[in-house]
Amino acid sequence: MKTEKKKLNFNSRSDYSYNCNFTFQEFQACLSKVHKSSPGPDNISYIMLLHLTTESQTNLLYLFNRIWNEQCFPSSWQEAIIIPIPKPGKDITNPLNYRPIALTSCLCKLLEKMINRRLTHFLETKNLLSPFQSGFRKGRSTLDNILALETDIRLAFLQRKHLVAIYFDIEKAYDRTWRYGILKDLYDSNLRGNLPIFIENFLRLRKFPSQIGI
Repeated sequence: MKTEKKKLNFNSRSDYSYNCNFTFQEFQACLSKVHKSSPGPDNISYIMLLHLTTESQTNLLYLFNRIWNEQCFPSSWQEAIIIPIPKPGKDITNPLNYRPIALTSCLCKLLEKMINRRLTHFLETKNLLSPFQSGFRKGRSTLDNILALETDIRLAFLQRKHLVAIYFDIEKAYDRTWRYGILKDLYDSNLRGNLPIFIENFLRLRKFPSQIGI
């Protein structure tokens, strides 16, 4: 596409707070909130990370900060194992009747959580998120939108007015997300340095082998 020909340069000599080294407190805060899940291609699970000694966790944090500062994304983290789960009551001979489950590296997911914390804080403090967005925001949920809709319905009845609601259900929305568009939004939000560069590397050259018959 013509738009994608414009190179997004996230390099910066400025020292932004969101690009500094991760602290052990940040590491512990994100690790304490992980849920039990299957490991990725490296077979390293969250249970293993939770049972590491403090010294080993400190060494892991050192590795994370090297990846962060050297801006070198591990190639093994770019691979996810896809396990297709058949939808109940559907024809299993039709590939469209499967729900794919992606197993990715727990090490990568832990670092993602740490980075997402900083990204979310930046977006919230700069008021860059729409006030109508409730999903994936701290202290908010989709219930907020439901209550807002109920309020509008009641007001329409009281004022004898018409109320029109339009809903979009985009098929395979995640698969069709415009990666360049995501990076362009980060660029337009004036994010520079390690944080957007990590996301750029994360989105590049993804591999998804499928595993069946288990």
